[in-house]
Amino acid sequence: MTDAIDPDLIERGRKMFAGDWHFIWASPSIETLPPMGRVEVAFAGRSNVGKSSLINALTGRNALARTSHTPGRTQELIFFEGPPNAGLRLVDMPGYGYAAASKAKVASWTSLIHHFLQGRATLARVYVLIDGRHGLKDVDLDILKTLDKAAVSYQIVLTKADQVKAAELAERVTATLAALAKHPAAFPEVLTTSSRTGAGMPELRAAMIRLLDERR
Repeated sequence: MTDAIDPDLIERGRKMFAGDWHFIWASPSIETLPPMGRVEVAFAGRSNVGKSSLINALTGRNALARTSHTPGRTQELIFFEGPPNAGLRLVDMPGYGYAAASKAKVASWTSLIHHFLQGRATLARVYVLIDGRHGLKDVDLDILKTLDKAAVSYQIVLTKADQVKAAELAERVTATLAALAKHPAAFPEVLTTSSRTGAGMPELRAAMIRLLDERR
């Protein structure tokens, strides 16, 4: 499903995310974004795809990012930082595809996301989380088009892999890769993860280390 990853990247990723990660900022509007500094990676996905759970699993902290069974709870851009030597920020983006939100609220979130994507020089990559049980939906494809238009590098991460049979998950990865061939800003590799079991977290951390190396 993914290329073999250098064990050195795996170990460096483990050390970086074993450090102290903490909340630093919440931005409900483009005017309230924190000053640009560290390299940033953002997490996007449908409401309830497991963004907060993934951030918690990635950093080894149970309550760094708030998790909720109520879709649409994250209504701001939430920023997290690690130790000073990490040089990285994580950004939890508002979930999309939440039908019960008002049109005005959805428009506000959409505007915030679009402005963030187009004007953030420190944003290195967006990890687009897709529920591994269901694969890409139309609402996901709309987001990919937005990312293509903004010329922001992004990578697909299939979540909840522990709830999918291995053969079905392999088919989902193949189908996702085929769909990505039509999207110029997509990184041509799909990661599979499980926040519950920790599967795929070492590979995701290593991918971020590789990204940081490329930005230096």
